[in-house]
Amino acid sequence: MTTALASRAEPGHVGETATKPPGRWVRPAAFGLLAATALLYFWNLTASGYGNSFYAAAVQSGTQDWKAWLFGSLDAGNVLTVDKPPAALWVTTAFARIFGFSGFTVLAPQALMGVASVGLLYLTVKRTSGPIAGLFAGAALAVTPVAALMFKFNNPDALLTLLLIAGGYCTIRAIEKASPRWLALAGVAIGFGFLTKMMQAFLVLPAFGLAYLIAAPASLGKRLLHLFGAVAAVVVSAGWFIALVDLWPTDSRPYIGGSDGDSLLELALGYNGLGRIFGMGGGVMVGGPGGSVSSGGANVGFGGESGLTRMFGASFGGEVSWLLPAALIGLVAGLWFTRRAAGTDRTRAALIVWGGWMLVTSLVFSFMSGIVHPYYAVALAPSIAAVVAISGTSLWRGRAHFAPRMFLSLMIAASAVWAYILLDRDADWLPALRWIVVGLGLVTATVVLVGVPPIRKLVAVVATVSVLTIGLGTTAYGIETASQSHSGSIPISGPSTGGERGMGMGMEEGSSAEIGAALAATTTKWAAATSSSQSAANLELASGKSVIGIGGWSGGDPAPTLAEFQQYVANGDITYYVEGGRGGGPGGGSNEISEWVAENFTATTVGEQTVYNLLS
Repeated sequence: MTTALASRAEPGHVGETATKPPGRWVRPAAFGLLAATALLYFWNLTASGYGNSFYAAAVQSGTQDWKAWLFGSLDAGNVLTVDKPPAALWVTTAFARIFGFSGFTVLAPQALMGVASVGLLYLTVKRTSGPIAGLFAGAALAVTPVAALMFKFNNPDALLTLLLIAGGYCTIRAIEKASPRWLALAGVAIGFGFLTKMMQAFLVLPAFGLAYLIAAPASLGKRLLHLFGAVAAVVVSAGWFIALVDLWPTDSRPYIGGSDGDSLLELALGYNGLGRIFGMGGGVMVGGPGGSVSSGGANVGFGGESGLTRMFGASFGGEVSWLLPAALIGLVAGLWFTRRAAGTDRTRAALIVWGGWMLVTSLVFSFMSGIVHPYYAVALAPSIAAVVAISGTSLWRGRAHFAPRMFLSLMIAASAVWAYILLDRDADWLPALRWIVVGLGLVTATVVLVGVPPIRKLVAVVATVSVLTIGLGTTAYGIETASQSHSGSIPISGPSTGGERGMGMGMEEGSSAEIGAALAATTTKWAAATSSSQSAANLELASGKSVIGIGGWSGGDPAPTLAEFQQYVANGDITYYVEGGRGGGPGGGSNEISEWVAENFTATTVGEQTVYNLLS
């Protein structure tokens, strides 16, 4: 993969290819990729309604109150926030404020982030490995099933993925000329990634730092100084909001949902940090009711058993692992062929950036013992796509020699066989496809291994078939995912087995609609209060009014306290109390409030829910 190694019967230097003037076809092809991605992500977008009602309700609240927008409050009255930092809500709420709140304005920002992610990944890989590799990487990301899912859904993961790719782009730019400015910008991207989904954003930092330390063309002292500056950029870009929350008077801001002590930093280190990895604290659920069911009957809403094979298992496998075997083989090949390259070799630097990202993230996801959901894997998808594109195109350029052909053949065969296994898990969906993929793949792998005669048209045909073989399974599964509607808090990729794909929690939709119609006529600060955040979110969306979700997502947040709730009622600030629906089991404070309401007010039934009029 370097010029020196090319003369020793090993692949040519990809970096040199990347510096040649682009052909006339490159720009139209790039715009075509973006147009196709936009079509995929915007196609049937509103079929999912509001997507995740929990975050959609927070967006609605943000359009009604500026403080709710700033802090990411679930309710416009600012009792408590959602259990994530608010960066993703800032973007979506801005879109909803400009164009009006609706299902489309809640989901469209994520689709735009998806198109931007594909485009930015293309540009990043193109810088080190040429336009063909860039196009392949962008296309591979676009059709990865979990990407086709999460770029059409309103969880924070879409913005996180875009920011991580932006960090990768800035790191590659920094490595080229040992630029502290570009490296600091990478730190800023990761810092805002922290404000999107906290410590998950930091999983790419070891790869970024190692690549810069090895490959940047500067003295060791300067490289270390630049890295220190980048760390400072991470701290500042993430820390300013933590400082703002801590300095803001607690009695004039919402309680930080999911934290034990009303602290955003504690939320980052506890429930959304070590609690996710080690399974401790913060109301962590290891299982849940009503999980989504695959054709095999297994609950795949949660990550499955931890261990080295988790990324290939029933939960994560169909989401992201389609190209993972090829990526692992390609990474080994790439690092082997560049083992004697100069320290500044661009191809090896790119493989360290993307390969390190892939390895660290997949290992952490594999061994987490706390809450882990399959859709988290969207943050892994760009690295897999980039590694396959960089290593695959490089090995193809070295196909005149046996060693690169062998690795490339293994990549093709492994992709075909693994696609067959994944497709076989949904055996009733397009049953012939798995046989087409494995048959075509094994034949193509054999042709590549034997060697393609240097006939231009034949070479083009084999190259095209190789790409189709590697990507056919994931593309079909990704398109199928994009065609489905998704709801609930745990959306899942793949064909529908009857109904929407996702695990929902909270009050039933019919009850929410019926009660919401009654709440819409209220004039108090909060139309209602209920003991489940998910139920509160559904009621807010149905009524357009603010609803208190007592106890937050897990039911264990001390907001509001019984004394605070009693004061709200005495002030005439709440019209109704609705007994909570499914999910987010109520904590002690929630139980106290429920008991106090039952002892002091008369119950009526609306739909299938028990409702108390707190103004009577």
